[in-house]
Amino acid sequence: QVQLVESGGGLVQPGGSLRLSCAASGILFSRYVMGWYRQAPGKQRELVAGIPGGGSTNYADSVKGRFTISRDNAKNTVYLQMNSLKPEDTAVYYCNAGFQFLHYWGQGTQVTVSS
Repeated sequence: QVQLVESGGGLVQPGGSLRLSCAASGILFSRYVMGWYRQAPGKQRELVAGIPGGGSTNYADSVKGRFTISRDNAKNTVYLQMNSLKPEDTAVYYCNAGFQFLHYWGQGTQVTVSS
């Protein structure tokens, strides 16, 4: 059974920070590209950040310089450190694990940036 469980979402003021975690089970974690996606109301789901097993990273232009994705293969966990949060970052954030044609998704965690 494959499970991705996100945590760390919540309500934060503009300029604040949150750290999202995604714990994976049921997969050979190190083989998977891990990613964070988000979906705001009325918008398509978009890639926020990705990190292959080799440790390279990529980010959406909108979050570059503010967000940092990392992974701990020993813990089967991927993280998203979000700093300098803006109201437009408000969305449901989803963890994704991808390997070739296989893609698994977490349930999502709500991030709301508001004063």
